[in-house]
Amino acid sequence: MFDFGQVIDFLPQLGKGLYYTLLISIVGLLIGFILGAIFGLGRISKNKFFFIIASIYVEVIRGTPVLVQAIWLYFALPIILQFQMASITAGIVVIAINSGAYIAEIVRGSVDSINKGQMEAGRSLGLNKHQAMRYIIWPQAFKRMIPPLGNQFIISIKDTSLLSVILVPELMFQGRYIASNHFNAVEIYTTVALFYLVINFSLSLLLRYIERRLNY
Repeated sequence: MFDFGQVIDFLPQLGKGLYYTLLISIVGLLIGFILGAIFGLGRISKNKFFFIIASIYVEVIRGTPVLVQAIWLYFALPIILQFQMASITAGIVVIAINSGAYIAEIVRGSVDSINKGQMEAGRSLGLNKHQAMRYIIWPQAFKRMIPPLGNQFIISIKDTSLLSVILVPELMFQGRYIASNHFNAVEIYTTVALFYLVINFSLSLLLRYIERRLNY
């Protein structure tokens, strides 16, 4: 017999895991957006060195699983650098680096989607290339980035469940700890799944609302 009533006793512990899940996702994505903006522009840069560095970063990160990245960063990198990163810090870095590579492609695609005549029009008004990018191209491109950025946020939240392997005390880690100690795997893992479902469904609704507003 399954007793979902006992899950109430573990809600504080699961709430702690939810806190770290959201913390790592939000901070990691904020850093990831900065990385994505830099390397996304690098992917369309005429500077060959910048283009090559950006391309290597994007292809390496997108070509390897986030689980492998997390394990390498937390267990292998300290052997090379002789420095052990805190698990939560490592989790944020993993999400930032991983999401940054995908956001870089979102940025590249959004900027490329803007008609080339927009840049020419800006230059004809007396703006230099950087000013035209800042005041004309980027605002239009950012509007187009919002839906895929929202999807990336959802993906990154789900990716945090893999960080339990490097001892990050996020939602999945807390669920595994409770289930292994109290033998209530069905109840706990079902509750964990519902937590993720509620978060991501709420974000999906918010994303749809933003898309509707942008279309007005």
